[in-house]
Amino acid sequence: MKFILIPNASNKDAKNKEKKVAEHAVKSTVGAKYVEPSTVNKLTPGDKIADLYSRNMAGYVLQRLTDRVYWVEAFNYGTIFYVGDHGVLLFDALEGVSPMVSAAIKQVSQLPVTAVVYSHYHADHIGDIAQYVSEAEAEGRTLRIIAADKSLDKMNIVNSSYPRPTETVTFPKGSFKFENLTVSLHGFEWAAHTDDHSAWLLEEEKVVHSPDLINPDQPPFWHFAGNERFLFSDDNLKQVRALDFVFLSGGHGNVGYKEDIDFDLQFMDDLKAAVGQAMGANDFMSFIDPGATAHTGFLSQWIAAVGKDAVAIMRPKYGELYGFEDATLPNAEMVAFSMFEHR
Repeated sequence: MKFILIPNASNKDAKNKEKKVAEHAVKSTVGAKYVEPSTVNKLTPGDKIADLYSRNMAGYVLQRLTDRVYWVEAFNYGTIFYVGDHGVLLFDALEGVSPMVSAAIKQVSQLPVTAVVYSHYHADHIGDIAQYVSEAEAEGRTLRIIAADKSLDKMNIVNSSYPRPTETVTFPKGSFKFENLTVSLHGFEWAAHTDDHSAWLLEEEKVVHSPDLINPDQPPFWHFAGNERFLFSDDNLKQVRALDFVFLSGGHGNVGYKEDIDFDLQFMDDLKAAVGQAMGANDFMSFIDPGATAHTGFLSQWIAAVGKDAVAIMRPKYGELYGFEDATLPNAEMVAFSMFEHR
């Protein structure tokens, strides 16, 4: 399934959207300074891109992070690319937005994309790989497709229709070279998002790419960015925080830093405490109806009540933040079920 691309808006429309967002601006989760994006000036660590949502709806956003690494986001899907001496290394072939990503790359380099990394096997992050394969074939080249060996195993198990990697990196710890750059894989042996989830560290550039680990500068997204298991979420965050990086690419949200991880960890601690308080206030036995014809509604009704109360407990501290109302209830329900199962 392809996403519908949002066409580039006119300059007037884009300015009007940016003005509207600025007038109703939400506050940063980490007290960041917001700046205009630049393809020339490197981002000062700690700063974030202003009016990001409206810019995403108008086209792509491109920001230089280091001498050779750029961050790009379109339609709320983001990634990074590294400009080498002979080619470009791209992380992920984002489904539905790769034409805009390619346009962003061409804005700063005329070198071809010679290598693509599958960060993890989820279709929305690799779904446009055929575009880059075709471009390479048209130029008489073979595209390097790099992935963790665990991602390849998963692709084979589910009989994926996507091109297999041409080379693999040992999971959970391995590395590969792209020209003079070393990229090290830091896989999560006990992963929250999906079983082959990991972080990819561009060592010399001090940039880490770990899509769906975190949505920087906002409370956690729905089900903590689609995590399959909440139980290991905080441990995965702590593993990435311990790495030697300055900039974090989370695949969605703004440019990230270690402070964004700290915010998420605190949010999760507060949410677990709120869920625990809500569990204490909602006796499970009171949701049992002896006259019901099936027992299947008891747990879901209890979880829903716990989640609703937990959100109310969290609202005074976090309610003004971007996306809180839409994401926190399903997150609270996910936490409640995890705490119920893993007491």
